[in-house]
Amino acid sequence: MRKITFLLPLLVTLFYQGHSTQLDSCSGRCGYGTDSGFSCQCNPSCERFNDCCSDYADLCKEASTSCKGRCGEKYNSQNKCHCNSKCSQHGNCCSDYTSQCGGDGGGGGGGGSPVSDSEIRALSEALYALDSNKASPSELVLDPQALVPNSQTSAQEDLAPRPLFQYLDEEALFSRPTYATLLTVLDNYQRMTGQDEDFSPQQLAEQEAFVRETMSSTELGRELYAFLFTKGLYASEEEFIQDLKMMWFGLYSRNNKKMDSSGFEHIFAGEVKGGKISGFHNWIQFYLLEKQGLLNYYSHSFNGPWVNYPDVLGMQFWWDGYYKQVGSAIIGCSPEFDFAMYSLCYITRPGKRCSLSLGGKELIIQTYTWNNSSYGNGKKFIGSAFPASPRSMAMQDGE
Repeated sequence: MRKITFLLPLLVTLFYQGHSTQLDSCSGRCGYGTDSGFSCQCNPSCERFNDCCSDYADLCKEASTSCKGRCGEKYNSQNKCHCNSKCSQHGNCCSDYTSQCGGDGGGGGGGGSPVSDSEIRALSEALYALDSNKASPSELVLDPQALVPNSQTSAQEDLAPRPLFQYLDEEALFSRPTYATLLTVLDNYQRMTGQDEDFSPQQLAEQEAFVRETMSSTELGRELYAFLFTKGLYASEEEFIQDLKMMWFGLYSRNNKKMDSSGFEHIFAGEVKGGKISGFHNWIQFYLLEKQGLLNYYSHSFNGPWVNYPDVLGMQFWWDGYYKQVGSAIIGCSPEFDFAMYSLCYITRPGKRCSLSLGGKELIIQTYTWNNSSYGNGKKFIGSAFPASPRSMAMQDGE
């Protein structure tokens, strides 16, 4: 009996270590309350109950005035300083909040030099010029038809008797590597939230191939990385690639505590939640579903100022039983341009409006962080990102 009593705490610990879905670390957990899903804890009470994680002292106690390992953590009045998105407005951030967390909410990247609005606009112009894989007017022809005011976007009236996409040269565009890798990833998702996404090894390889093809194999992607590297946001290209994989493809729960969503699925593939279309901001997915007869274009409430591609539209449409009041997308751009614009804005302006310049015209990208879970050192997954038109910004439902 004495032997069994002695072994019981060890067996309990091993049970949690074998069945917990979380690592037994305080990374990103300092100051949290007691969580039975972990085999060790990271709050001041753990010293009294002798159940602190092995790195508690290093990450939470000795570094109590640092944001190392604490980016995006929940507010705890017992902490000497704070490392969440609201600490700036309350004036209680730790001194290294900017360098450790990026300064505004803990999006991607690893801290480093701040990025100014003018630098973002200059880089977006450079990426715009480098988008050699965008559709030409001879490869893509649109038929926008009805333009409606904001007050009419909820009417669910089909004012467009013809498809939005009048013509697309699939042979020319879809044979290009970045388009081809995007197509392999788009069909890996089920649109209803509340159902676990489960990827095969092949599908995981397709996700990685998309990130590497768009960011490492194109001049546009390499230009984005070079800029972020010079700002100290990434120490190597491999760190950049791995961070993009996590922020875009890392799974989290939007509904029913199921691992049912990711930034990529939400923005590029689209989802359905609460009887509404959620996300869905990619023109290629729109084209594919319209071609299959699964999507019916109704009208548009915004048409950007560009005369060639990429252009921007704010669209109303029906997707096999569900309606989107305003779904904006950059039309005719390459997959690498779409991916780069959203990534640039999310890394440098997480949860904020991001002002770009494309051919001398302003484009606003609105980004949202997913605040209910994190990866790495408290980094936040992408919640959403989309072009925010002056008239349709407030109507981007389901984000």
